[in-house]
Amino acid sequence: MGATTSKHFGLRFFYFAFACLLYSIWRAVDLLVQVQLTGEYEHSPIITADNTLTLLKKETGIG
Repeated sequence: MGATTSKHFGLRFFYFAFACLLYSIWRAVDLLVQVQLTGEYEHSPIITADNTLTLLKKETGIG
């Protein structure tokens, strides 16, 4: 996990806000995929970080 030692409030706030945005997008995509595939939503995610990283490695060859 990346760490920042910056004392600049604006930068730290940006990192926090960006992380919150990415998490919200991930959960929204997961919700849409679950509803599309199963017709209902369960709280445990179908789209995990492991699935995403595996797909990215396969598609890009990086990793």
